[in-house]
Amino acid sequence: MNLVGEKGVQRIFQIIAFSSIAALALIALFILAEGLPFILHYGPGQFLLSSDWQPQQGRFGIFPMMVASLWVTLGAMLIGAPLGVAGAVFLTEFCPRPVMRAVKPTIELLAGIPSVVYGFIGVMVLAPLIRAQWGGPGLSVLAGAIILGIMILPTVMSISIDALLAVPQSYREGSLALGATVWQTTRMVTLVAARSGIAASIILAMGRAVGETMAVIMVAGNAVKIPLSPLDSVRTMTANIALEMSYATGIHRQALFATGVVLFLMIMVLNTIASRVMRRAGR
Repeated sequence: MNLVGEKGVQRIFQIIAFSSIAALALIALFILAEGLPFILHYGPGQFLLSSDWQPQQGRFGIFPMMVASLWVTLGAMLIGAPLGVAGAVFLTEFCPRPVMRAVKPTIELLAGIPSVVYGFIGVMVLAPLIRAQWGGPGLSVLAGAIILGIMILPTVMSISIDALLAVPQSYREGSLALGATVWQTTRMVTLVAARSGIAASIILAMGRAVGETMAVIMVAGNAVKIPLSPLDSVRTMTANIALEMSYATGIHRQALFATGVVLFLMIMVLNTIASRVMRRAGR
């Protein structure tokens, strides 16, 4: 009976695992079936490299939105990644463990705050501040990057803390015994040993930043143009899909699904890289 029960539980877990894979496959097939024919018909070069997005006139170029997505994501990573890693280093290496155990769950709670709340704060506080200090409309690449940088902090910090805590204590003790300071030990031993886990946290946070929608809609300005300055208003690919899908029909709707295909492939590439880095860290 115990053997039968064990096999039954194993099969249940197998079904659950394969159902998750099947759900991902169905989502991918649905997006590809809806968007790939449009890309092939309209032309990959014209669709990806054209700067003219005018659905009413049958023009569908997503190059400005691709550039905007990359700008906002890069800005978010420049803000969120260093702050997240620095916070993780401070909590694990220079902060008393009881304090770290109390602060870490609080940081992770930030991931549960709805993105619309971040967007609301960006519209009411951040955008007017940017407009008053540096000019421009306020709703811009800079505003989007700052908001996304704050939103990805919990991801970077949480995974980086776990990676740093996984470094054997003997590494630190050996370095300190050789005469190194705590900072030298942290910089040349602990961070080096945990670099794979830290890299995985940054890549996963990048995937979150690329796919974010609501906060970016509220703070980026939604202007379909190639940004020439961090103070320019932009529209990302996710924002474009969310704004226009409610009324899009026919070829316009297919173009939005094709935008989803491009976004889906970008996120899949990032997740694949993250999985390989995490697998290497496990070994």
